[in-house]
Amino acid sequence: MTSVGVVAHAGKELGGGLAELRTTLAGYGISDPPWHDVRKSKHVPERARELVDQGADLLFVWGGDGTVQRAIDALAGRAVTIAIVPAGTANLLATNLGLPHDLDACVRIGLHGARRILDAGKVNGEHFAVMAGAGLDAMMIRSADAGLKDKVGRIAYVWTGAKNVQLEPVGMSIEVDGQSWFEDEASCVLVGNVPDVLGGLTVFPDAAFDDGRLDEWVRTLGRSVLGNVGASPFVRMTTGRTIEVRLDEAMPYQLDGGDRKETKKLKIKVKPGAISIAVPERESQ
Repeated sequence: MTSVGVVAHAGKELGGGLAELRTTLAGYGISDPPWHDVRKSKHVPERARELVDQGADLLFVWGGDGTVQRAIDALAGRAVTIAIVPAGTANLLATNLGLPHDLDACVRIGLHGARRILDAGKVNGEHFAVMAGAGLDAMMIRSADAGLKDKVGRIAYVWTGAKNVQLEPVGMSIEVDGQSWFEDEASCVLVGNVPDVLGGLTVFPDAAFDDGRLDEWVRTLGRSVLGNVGASPFVRMTTGRTIEVRLDEAMPYQLDGGDRKETKKLKIKVKPGAISIAVPERESQ
């Protein structure tokens, strides 16, 4: 028998809010489930582990990509399914999985939809499901997170991208699966586990959630890339299971849209079959 728990970022909104989530769950026979509201996504891991330790094997996660990433990081390898209720701004993982921006539909999928086992990446000890990177994309996210994203939504990424597009390249040394792959200056390095990232841009068209590999691209010049990223003369692409990036200068990095402190080194590897996610039937394969 399924045991349901809920972790909700109280600052995020979808439909009629958390009151509607409670009502909708009750309509499916889930009354007063174990539930934690959090004010910041950094508190999600402790609360998520607590609910699973108490017996929850289906965890509804209400929030944006940062909230979902924290839950995946805490629960990777655990016997639990995450049901995403996409109440954030970009909702990158939910969008790639075909989850609708509809509260009732996401509850129904969580309770009765298919289960898909996904790989996760791990960068500097922390799991991610969508992407991780340093340079231009991390600067965009840092700027957008400074209050602008909450005010104007996805357009914040376009605005901050324009502000940061002239970011000076830095020296990078990159090894993929133990072999030297890139050694030059670049303005951005991005590692992805899904095809579509910021603003619906398809960066990794061949990426799959469950192929045991991560896809990587490096922007060699500070130019904007639109349309077919792989066709750009300013981008180099590859795939691998382990990736190590050394930077000549410390730069901020991000994972699944969440800003992290500056670093001069990224150690990234794939964790096959790390987490189960509730998805629509058509997305289960």
